[in-house]
Amino acid sequence: MKKILCISLAALFSTSFAVAQAADNDAYKAAKDKAESDYKVAKDNCKSLKGNAEDICKDEAKVAEARAILDATRQHQNTAKDVDKAQRKLADAEYDLAKERCDDMSGSAKSACKSDAKSAHKTALANAGTTSTTAVLAQDAREAGTNLANTTRDAAADTRAATREATADTRTAMSDTMITTKVKAEYAADPLVKAMDVHVETQKGIVMLSGFVPSKAEADKAIALARKIEGVQEVKSSLQIKK
Repeated sequence: MKKILCISLAALFSTSFAVAQAADNDAYKAAKDKAESDYKVAKDNCKSLKGNAEDICKDEAKVAEARAILDATRQHQNTAKDVDKAQRKLADAEYDLAKERCDDMSGSAKSACKSDAKSAHKTALANAGTTSTTAVLAQDAREAGTNLANTTRDAAADTRAATREATADTRTAMSDTMITTKVKAEYAADPLVKAMDVHVETQKGIVMLSGFVPSKAEADKAIALARKIEGVQEVKSSLQIKK
């Protein structure tokens, strides 16, 4: 009787694990497909910009995609190899973006900018393997402390929660990218603002402006254009008046 019970429990555990793994794979694929689709939309919207602004816009979209895929990997494909690979792709995307932003500078400032970007990239790559291994070990420790009775129930609940969180994180990242793109498009279309050196970055609906403008009137115009974009929660300006 005990032998039959052990066999039954083993079969139940095996089936539960297979179901949970399949759900994770489906959730990961859905999150990854969403990230890639949003990237294509954001990249197309960058076409309204010109010159380096367009390149920066595209790289920002790529960073958002890489970050969303990393989040999905951690939630659903949490192995050291997969997480490390996703982290390295994000590090590469952030490095490309940093280099593009340096192109707006000149002289020693540009050289220092590229040097800092390269150093940050090396650090990110060095930390990738360590971070992913730590995450997996933590996950293994949690799983080791979970008994068989909780496995089936928790696996389904964790999958649903992870899917919602991954989707929400992806939506937030791409929403910020879209806001940045729309603000830049407004600037490009405005005869007063388009010639100004204004950098735009968005985090959780908060638009941050930096750079140099000829006068306070131009700064106020840049802020006003950003505020009217749908989805903008707040505009923070560190614009400086050229002297």
